[in-house]
Amino acid sequence: MRLTTRETAVFGMLGALMYASKALMEVAPNIHLLGVFIVAFTVVYRKKALYPIYIYVFLCGIFGGFAAWWVPYLYVWTVLWGAVMFLPKNLPKKIRPFIYMAVSAAHGFLFGTLYAPAQALLFGMSLRGIAGWIIAGLPWDCIHGISNFFCGILIVPVISVLRIIERGTRDDS
Repeated sequence: MRLTTRETAVFGMLGALMYASKALMEVAPNIHLLGVFIVAFTVVYRKKALYPIYIYVFLCGIFGGFAAWWVPYLYVWTVLWGAVMFLPKNLPKKIRPFIYMAVSAAHGFLFGTLYAPAQALLFGMSLRGIAGWIIAGLPWDCIHGISNFFCGILIVPVISVLRIIERGTRDDS
């Protein structure tokens, strides 16, 4: 996937926007707009949405340290991207917002489970240890899933803004 200069600039800004939004919302653990951005970027940019996602991931490493916590970031956000890629492009307009919100929420509810394989490999956890780790994180995953659902109200408006910027015309999705 070859990028134009404009795309490079746009994706850099979108990745930085993801990082800034997460940093601003750190006061509320597991409540953030990352699901909103990943779903919206994927709907609009498809495969190229991986660029702002991985810019975000690398910014997290640069500013937070490339430590064990960061390793799952190399794949965990891509799972949400992949789920959105599997959605039909022509979803009925009336259900689109709810599908996007549900997919984002599911990712939030499953975040700890998705994160667990890297924890297991990095720290030599047994299946029992992995299960305990996932169970201990369930309250945080519930907050994450519920907040992703409600923050997901912003997905369709973000998609519309991105399409206006990309095409220079109004879009009714």
